[in-house]
Amino acid sequence: MKNKFCAIALAFIGLTAFAQITVTDAHVPSIGDIFYQAYDASPAGFINVGSAGIGESWDFSVLQASYIDTVLFISPVGTPNANLYNNVNICMDDKGSISYFNKSSAGLYMHGISDTAFNSPALYLPLPLTYGLTISDGPIVVIEQTITGTLLSSAIPPATVAVLTNGLGNSADTALIQVTNTTDFEVDGSGTITIPLGTYDVLRLKTIQNTSSVLNVYCSDTVSGMGAWINNISFSSIPILAGFSNDEQEIKYQWITNDASVKFLLAEIVVDSLDNITNGVSFQTIPSSSTVAELLPNTFDVYPIPASNQLIIESEESYLTDLTLLDVMGKLVFSDKFTGTTQIDLTQISKGIYYLNLKTTEGELTKKIIVEQQ
Repeated sequence: MKNKFCAIALAFIGLTAFAQITVTDAHVPSIGDIFYQAYDASPAGFINVGSAGIGESWDFSVLQASYIDTVLFISPVGTPNANLYNNVNICMDDKGSISYFNKSSAGLYMHGISDTAFNSPALYLPLPLTYGLTISDGPIVVIEQTITGTLLSSAIPPATVAVLTNGLGNSADTALIQVTNTTDFEVDGSGTITIPLGTYDVLRLKTIQNTSSVLNVYCSDTVSGMGAWINNISFSSIPILAGFSNDEQEIKYQWITNDASVKFLLAEIVVDSLDNITNGVSFQTIPSSSTVAELLPNTFDVYPIPASNQLIIESEESYLTDLTLLDVMGKLVFSDKFTGTTQIDLTQISKGIYYLNLKTTEGELTKKIIVEQQ
């Protein structure tokens, strides 16, 4: 009996020695946060996703940044497609592609991307995260869309229609596309991860997303007026979709922390069914002269500062530049792309302090802008 109690005590001590963290909505980015995501396109051969379980250690310290993306978390208010979305409270701006989310204590739900609003929100990140959590989302029809007009006729030209109809049609009149997602989440690991930024306590989240797409097209003959629906069309038969499959699966591992000194997502790896890395490794970093090219202050002339009616941005170089103007709360006020010179109309912008971010292939630059009363 004594030995039995000792065994139980030792087992308990072993569990508490590897106490797991909990990640809640308080650890997920909020409006105004900036996330610097580095990408190692050719990671060292020994880098792998490792094992599941408690007390694991993942060493990604040798990762090298092939390039770095800046991801902004902004308010939906004032974004280009805000009118398409209800019940969203945060956006992720990744190189001008804006994803719309609702963040709550139950999870992060994606409502759409840019001008594509989902039929039903899809669970992007379940919360709270604890070791052993398993949850499934779906099947959910996220997109159910009718396509007509010149967009359809350019995507499915007469030659393609002829192949689809065995020569009986020459016009694609209407297309119906339905995309269904099913996502399985499992927190299968707990321990520490080391990346170039340092070592942190993490949970490992494994996500398997299955996407099924159905494409039906009504094709007709412009001479006879006869037509019919061609159902369940393979994407491979449509030239513009030839690189995609009707049924796709993505498997990814994410290492997530509740450490307040960094953002929640520390590393991410997409793998095949055998856990082989397929697309490099992304990991969190910080901007510095050794990792991200910071443009010299004189790369762009920005004037006048303070400004009232308009802000002028000039460069002697012919850079294609991504421009974003954020207020102090991280809300996107204005975004644009330009080459050489541009102007921002400030007549509808309130007095205050703003941050102008200018990003080119050579690097990026952020300037503080003061708008005075007109």
